[in-house]
Amino acid sequence: MTLEVELPETQPEEPAADERGEREDRPRGRRRSPWFTIPMSVLLGLLAIVVLTPLTVGARIWYQARQDERPRSDAIIVLGAAQYNGVPSPTLKWRLQHALDLYRDGVAPAIVTVGGKAPGDDYTEAGAGRAWLIKEGGVPASKVFAVPVGRDTLESLKAAGAEFDRHHWDSAVIVTDPWHGLRSKKMAEDQGIEAAASPTRSGPSVQTRDTQFNYIVRETGGYLSYVLLGKSVQVPDETVKRIRIDPSGTPAPSSSVPPSR
Repeated sequence: MTLEVELPETQPEEPAADERGEREDRPRGRRRSPWFTIPMSVLLGLLAIVVLTPLTVGARIWYQARQDERPRSDAIIVLGAAQYNGVPSPTLKWRLQHALDLYRDGVAPAIVTVGGKAPGDDYTEAGAGRAWLIKEGGVPASKVFAVPVGRDTLESLKAAGAEFDRHHWDSAVIVTDPWHGLRSKKMAEDQGIEAAASPTRSGPSVQTRDTQFNYIVRETGGYLSYVLLGKSVQVPDETVKRIRIDPSGTPAPSSSVPPSR
């Protein structure tokens, strides 16, 4: 026989008043919200993009500037620069001379000059370039095509794209300043042209290390502006005005920016 006894439930002891006071006075630990790390990670990611993207583009511009690409192509495109009453400025003359050398080396059987005119001018950059190539370079007139359109690279290459369509051309070697090669290639490719770049090695854009750095910074902004916004940065009016104009028209000696081997 088993005797079952029901015992009364025991209540937990209440802490003494002094002990309760001490517990209430103790600072309670705060739990860190899991959302705290998300904004910080997003901020760090954005910061990385803002810093690394320009650096990456700048490195690509620097690398492209040192390439001298000369594949057999349908035509050579000479990007415009200032002209003075039909006479190419030193910057434009350096580009024309380089395009002439490429033409004589058999890189392409035709040359396309591009560039409109500033307000008040009587001559276009493309027209002045074409006249120089025919008169001074001895290129047959039937092999030089002027596209007198555009006050910036994008407008000029859009017009050049239409000219290429008219002739059923597909490929081109672009002649411009070294730091301008990457952006001009991208713009030409967006117009359906298979583009390479063979830059000049003379001119104000390659005179000193500081000048080269400034041009890389500017072209980095120009490239990002085009890729992200579809806009072109207009070439600043005649950097060559800061140097003495050679009335003889003789291109300056090669600069210190060597092509990559």
